[in-house]
Amino acid sequence: MIDAATIFELENRHGSGAYGKRPTALVKGQGVYLWDANGNRYLDAASGQGVAALGHCHPAVVEAIHAQASQLITAQEAFYNDRRAELYTLLASLTPGDLDQFFLCNSGAEAIEGALKVAMLLTGRAGIVAAKRSFHGRTTGALSMTWTPKYRKPFMGWLPAVAHVAYNNIDEARAAITTETAAVVVEPVQGEGGVHPASPAYLQALRQLCDETGTMLVVDEIQTGFGRTGSMFGFEQARILPDIMALGKAIAGGLPMGAVCWRSAHGQIPRASHGSTFGGNPLVCTAAIAAVSTVRDLQLPEHVCKVGAWLIDELRAANLRGAREVRGRGLMIGIELRGRVTPTLKALQERGVLALPAGLTTLRLLPPLIITRDELAIARDAIIEVLG
Repeated sequence: MIDAATIFELENRHGSGAYGKRPTALVKGQGVYLWDANGNRYLDAASGQGVAALGHCHPAVVEAIHAQASQLITAQEAFYNDRRAELYTLLASLTPGDLDQFFLCNSGAEAIEGALKVAMLLTGRAGIVAAKRSFHGRTTGALSMTWTPKYRKPFMGWLPAVAHVAYNNIDEARAAITTETAAVVVEPVQGEGGVHPASPAYLQALRQLCDETGTMLVVDEIQTGFGRTGSMFGFEQARILPDIMALGKAIAGGLPMGAVCWRSAHGQIPRASHGSTFGGNPLVCTAAIAAVSTVRDLQLPEHVCKVGAWLIDELRAANLRGAREVRGRGLMIGIELRGRVTPTLKALQERGVLALPAGLTTLRLLPPLIITRDELAIARDAIIEVLG
């Protein structure tokens, strides 16, 4: 195995420079734990930015990948495939209402791009409304909706125009949504924007405005989908039905996959209006079948609802001196700090816990959904030690 210093040197020499790196080389994962090249073990409260919902190397996913890899790895969408058909059926059994038309792609950002195209194709319009503090990805269409100026500013000359309105502010949304709007795009819980949940009343009001104007309500469930917030999909807690949903991250147990899902009442999109070389390949579809069915069979949304509420209560009760607020839903938790988040991330890692930032001053926790209360207590104790 390559030693840590060599890994650092090779990545620094040949990498793009686009990523800020922590001086840690991760080489192994099992369940809720990761190990670095020096043999140090960490409780993973980041889940690869929410990807490892079942933890690392879950046996159901590993076994499925091994079996399919010896059968058929790739098959373009010009041909039918048994694994793809099975995944469509599984997803349709979990999505509410008639959200049962799917386009399979390779990431959450691609799913957002596809969702925008579907909205424009179905409405014949071009206007887009998104929320301030939102994050939807860094490809062109997704970046145009992502609020953080540092991401958008270098590319402003060729990004599509998007109207950004305050999150959880229905008056601003009402002023922006017109009969020229193709899509309103919203996260049920803003992730990178600071872990801010949408109020049910806000999502319900958006649904009504979209109905009144013939606009597509697009819900970005890339981070919140498949149990992360304590329900299979985050929007379900508001008792609404979106027109289009973007999925990603947890969908394939760690392999790259995204999906656009929309209501069959709106019909299909025209032939050749969108496409993907790798989207819907049998290997990743098989991983997704294993991952999604495991989330369902283990009743992980219910588990997440219980342990997430426990951890939020524990952190609030600790009266952390270094924190202003603890907020979130399920196992999507944000701790707004009184200072910059980077020193806290470093201090937690030194204590064997990996976490994420959500902006400059918010600590974000996205542990695997399989995590137990005892394992969460390890993260709780480290946070109290650092912030208390």
